[in-house]
Amino acid sequence: MGVTKLVLDVLKTIKGPTLIDMAQKIVELPGVEHVNIKVNEVDVETLTLTITIEGTDIDFEKVRKLIESMGAVIHSVDEVTATRE
Repeated sequence: MGVTKLVLDVLKTIKGPTLIDMAQKIVELPGVEHVNIKVNEVDVETLTLTITIEGTDIDFEKVRKLIESMGAVIHSVDEVTATRE
C-alpha cells in the first residue's frame, strides 16, 4: 500500500554527482525498484531533469532529502500513482 510511481521535475547543478550516481542512490532507497532520469534542458550551470521513480511503497520525504543532498531541488511533482492492497 502506498505510492508506486513519482514523476518529478528537478533542477540540478552541473557540478556534483553524475546522473548515474543519482540513479544508483535513489534506487537504493527502500521501496524503490526502478529509476529513470531524463535530461530535458541543459543550461550553463544547471540541468533540468524529469526523474521517474517506480516501486512498491516510495517514501517521498526520503526521496526529497536524498535529491537535495546531491545538490538538486524538486520544482514540482508532475505525476503520482498510489495503490492499496
